[in-house]
Amino acid sequence: MVFNIEADNLSLKYKDFEALKNVSFKLENEKIYGLLGRNGAGKTSLLSVLASYRNTSEGTVKIAGECPFENPHIMQNVSFHFETDYQDETAKVKNMLKTVSKYRPNYDAEYAEYLINLFSLPLNKSVNKLSKGMQSALEVTIGLASRSPITIFDESYLGMDAPTRVKFYDELLKDQEKYPRIFILSTHLVSEMDYLFDEVLILHKGRLLLQEDYESLTSKGISVTGYSGDVDEFTQGRKILNSQQLGGTKSVMIYEERTDELDNKAHEMGLEIGPISLQDLFIHLTEGEE
Repeated sequence: MVFNIEADNLSLKYKDFEALKNVSFKLENEKIYGLLGRNGAGKTSLLSVLASYRNTSEGTVKIAGECPFENPHIMQNVSFHFETDYQDETAKVKNMLKTVSKYRPNYDAEYAEYLINLFSLPLNKSVNKLSKGMQSALEVTIGLASRSPITIFDESYLGMDAPTRVKFYDELLKDQEKYPRIFILSTHLVSEMDYLFDEVLILHKGRLLLQEDYESLTSKGISVTGYSGDVDEFTQGRKILNSQQLGGTKSVMIYEERTDELDNKAHEMGLEIGPISLQDLFIHLTEGEE
């Protein structure tokens, strides 16, 4: 069975608040998706629907061609991991992993043991006695070792320090190569994680702003720097994301496909042209009131 995801005009309301508005997209197997959005954009709401924590208010979501909500076959193949408050979780780490193995049909105990050693997780310690970083490491261990066809990480790695996050990113890429599936990574650490993404989805105020493969999207972010008058002439009529000026020198970010013709024109005008990062693109595409 191929566990692709298709959303069609998905909307989600909490009483009078519309968290998601007519969101449509398709996610294909064997890809890593980066889900970006400012606070309150609707990221967790969307992921909770995909994980069957909530049903849609309007529109549809289908996973492997079926509605996932209250569908046991689909639900056991979707893992949703997020920052969790474990203060009341008195079970030991080893017992928690044993419980997870019963409900995840693709769970790999041998791989889990490898990850436990990698992250130095104490098997005989109660989960609520672990540090925040260790709890995050446990969460990603469960997510990776479950090898669910759809695995969602919603900021579940924030508690880990930078070196441990890098270990997680490396493991995710290695395991994706061996056991390809859909990964969805929701994050604010855009500059740190962008190299992981095959495709990017950006949510803004409950709507899907764009869905594009990483290479195509980042090729549309261009910085143009030079004498202010020339920069203004070059960027006239183009979509400007950001503009900065120091004395007579101006630097402008534009959103447009980069072509040889564009490069040649900039060179003829004595302008410096270059790429901009996914993080800068994300920031400037979603500017405005949150």
